[in-house]
Amino acid sequence: MDVRALQVANEDLPGQAAAALVVVLSADASAWQLPPVLSDLAHDAVRHGDLELKAGKVLYIHRPTGLKASRLVLSVAADASVKAYKKAVAGALSAVKSSGAAGAVLAWAGPGPLGAEHAEAAVTALADALYTYRHSKPSAPPAAALVKLQLACDKAGAASVRAGILRGKAIAAGVTLAREVANRPGNHCTPTMLAEQARILAREQGLKIEVLDRKAIEKLGMGAFLAVAQGSDEPPQFIVLHYEGGAKKDAPLVLVGKGITFDTGGISIKPAAEMDEMKFDMGGAASVLGTMRAVAALKPKVNLIGVIPTCENMPSGRAVKPGDVVTSMSGQTIEVLNTDAEGRLILCDALTYVERFKPAAVVDIATLTGACVVALGHHLSGLFSADDALADGLLAAGLGALDPAWRMPLLDEYDEALKSNFADMGNVGPRAGGAITAAMFLKRYTAAYRWAHLDIAGTAWKSGAAKGSTGRPVPLLTHFVLSHAG
Repeated sequence: MDVRALQVANEDLPGQAAAALVVVLSADASAWQLPPVLSDLAHDAVRHGDLELKAGKVLYIHRPTGLKASRLVLSVAADASVKAYKKAVAGALSAVKSSGAAGAVLAWAGPGPLGAEHAEAAVTALADALYTYRHSKPSAPPAAALVKLQLACDKAGAASVRAGILRGKAIAAGVTLAREVANRPGNHCTPTMLAEQARILAREQGLKIEVLDRKAIEKLGMGAFLAVAQGSDEPPQFIVLHYEGGAKKDAPLVLVGKGITFDTGGISIKPAAEMDEMKFDMGGAASVLGTMRAVAALKPKVNLIGVIPTCENMPSGRAVKPGDVVTSMSGQTIEVLNTDAEGRLILCDALTYVERFKPAAVVDIATLTGACVVALGHHLSGLFSADDALADGLLAAGLGALDPAWRMPLLDEYDEALKSNFADMGNVGPRAGGAITAAMFLKRYTAAYRWAHLDIAGTAWKSGAAKGSTGRPVPLLTHFVLSHAG
């Protein structure tokens, strides 16, 4: 994927000898800033009903008169916002991709100039348009011809556009890595394979890495994590990645990703329908790998640690049973009331482990609860934190990255639901408010630092005909880390 800034005035666009010229138009025709030949083509298309000035409408014109470009694509944005612009670019790139063009010049007809955020959005839209999963599908269609994109900009905005392209490329690479890992079937993406992917990432990006095996995990006393892993023949792995871009004295940010590479539910087994999608239950782990990839490419002055506890949750004669009591690394005991609430069990030990880093803040990311999907659907990730400043930072990062989250309550009253007669806590409460009680469970392990939890059960993947990983929330997390750079 080759994306560059092209310093050219809009009046010179007709002379660009590109395979395709893409012009994003605002829905308000009075705001267009176009040379006469392009203005005439666009107004004529509207006048004859070929193009409707509504968000998402796209018109493809082959061999347009008066242009050196072989193809012209007009795409309508609702307004000048980054979100509307990205949607219009995505629609236009779909048309260009279908045409077989190898490259395109992308221009904005106004009002106002392109900014870094628009450039980033264009790059990530292109990456999304080009992504096709191939690892276990030899019959996948060949790669699209569209590999080169030039973003038209004026001299004053060129530096900003170049900065946005750089950030967009890094985030796109991180999202692609997260999608590629999460899309692999459970018999391919095992905990061992996930650890190997982390090692490859570390070698390629100059990161430090530790991978702890079962013996080392046992030595640390991670009884909750091991309880989940004990039903599977696949050995658990505990992955720790370090990006050191800040000063040694700077406290690191820590990302903790849930890495259940396949979740049957254990003894509390899930229904058969759609259980195949439980290969995506390591979406939190995938997002940590993707974010580490993006941050390493951008090289901000910040210290970042990625932690991934990973195992399978399987039923067997060795599996943890409902009613079993396990001891977490913190020393707190847990009555396992439902073995399908396993993500919080592996995360709680990881959250205790990261105390040793004396972190500036910790964010855990997990496909944790169906209850969060019921509450928020598939558009927003659920955000839980008792720290207002940390929550505000994550929300702002999500808005800037077009990867939004919604803050959920975290009140002490919900903690009552976790009481147990036989342990310090149960691992589930009643069905009502399930996403909140899951977050309250995790909160019990985070008193030593500032903490937030992202429940991405509704946003990490899509079902149905479009089934596959989304790579979220890599954009949110990357923007969040960059906001802390010195």
